[in-house]
Amino acid sequence: MAATLSRSRCLYGHLSPSPFLVLLPSSAKTPKSSRNFATAVNEPSATQSPTHKPLLRPTKFADKLNTGPAFSDFVGGNEPPLEASDAYALKTAMVGPKGKQKEITRLPSWLKTPIPDSSNYKKIKNDLRGLNLHTVCEEARCPNISDCWGGSSKSQATATIMLMGDTCTRGCRFCSVKTSKAPPPLDPHEPEHTAEALSRWGLGYVVLTSVDRDDLADGGARHFAETVIKIKSKAPGMLVECLTGDYAGDLDMVALVARSGLDVYAHNVETVEALTPQVRDRRAKFHQSLAVLRAAKATTPTLITKTSLMLGLGETDDQLWHALRALRAADVDVVTFGQYMRPTKRHMPVHEYIAPHVFDLWRQRALDLGFLYCASGPLVRSSYKAGEAFIENVLKKRMAGRRDVAVAEATAAGREAGAHRAGSG
Repeated sequence: MAATLSRSRCLYGHLSPSPFLVLLPSSAKTPKSSRNFATAVNEPSATQSPTHKPLLRPTKFADKLNTGPAFSDFVGGNEPPLEASDAYALKTAMVGPKGKQKEITRLPSWLKTPIPDSSNYKKIKNDLRGLNLHTVCEEARCPNISDCWGGSSKSQATATIMLMGDTCTRGCRFCSVKTSKAPPPLDPHEPEHTAEALSRWGLGYVVLTSVDRDDLADGGARHFAETVIKIKSKAPGMLVECLTGDYAGDLDMVALVARSGLDVYAHNVETVEALTPQVRDRRAKFHQSLAVLRAAKATTPTLITKTSLMLGLGETDDQLWHALRALRAADVDVVTFGQYMRPTKRHMPVHEYIAPHVFDLWRQRALDLGFLYCASGPLVRSSYKAGEAFIENVLKKRMAGRRDVAVAEATAAGREAGAHRAGSG
């Protein structure tokens, strides 16, 4: 028996399921006006309970919600204020879906910056890509890129051009720039392209830096100097700061760059002497950096020399005092302090987030020691807002002083010539 159902029985088969439905042979043929069922309608599967729900993979949107503020963050406000030691301590949170959570460090509010998204930011980025140029702003994941590149006009924007490619021969434990023992060769057109890009932007102040190129005989010093010369030829009024490496201690190469026509010679010691072996590449030494800064000033005494230190790596007050006194002994004019920010999990962890008032304290201490200028703050970087910091506070004052001296000398010469004519008459 083929155990077939009429059309009406098919429509209402759930009322009286037949036990013969599962015994239907494969070779049986049924009329076109009938339907067969392998199981009764609405009968639950033997391997699945009626209340079972399939597991759904959490969505990316749900993951983002998990990382956001909790409900208590919105309705709170009655809690007593935190002690200073608790407010500035490292805070962690568990984020992610259950079973795959990971611990992250929460940033203090003063270290949070906006996402870069402005027309000027996009314009500068397109110019850089079109001329095959790199910036330390991007390569080192600087938190200030939105602020520096996003000015209301290109003349108010600043960008730090990174020469000699985007691959460094050293591996400092705080820096996210790519490293390699044998980077690609230098681009011979880079000096010209850099000068062309900067002349387009119409900047008043520009910062040039570079990766370390220990694979080159001169460390890239001649490439650096040629870039400065071309910039000055295209835009004579532009102020140029060069943030260079240590050229493996070759002070002749330091002198070569110092004579190229730049206005500010910068080289970063990065941290205090005691932490240098743990923070910087083994080829970078604290006293070697001091020698670079001292040699630049000795070559061109009118240069402003500048360096930068990161805080939050575990340094002590005594170690910072020692570093500042050593820098003043090397006749360094400008020092900056900024908070160390861990670029990735492969880099050194942050030992401490320094409170803004501590940065203010070290700024005043540096000025009291005799530094010409000091920029100090959680988001300050060596080249952060360089145009504002230096044009307004250092370079324009010096230039005005030189003009005053020139005017005074010309006036004195004119009076002397007038007195001579009156005496001869």
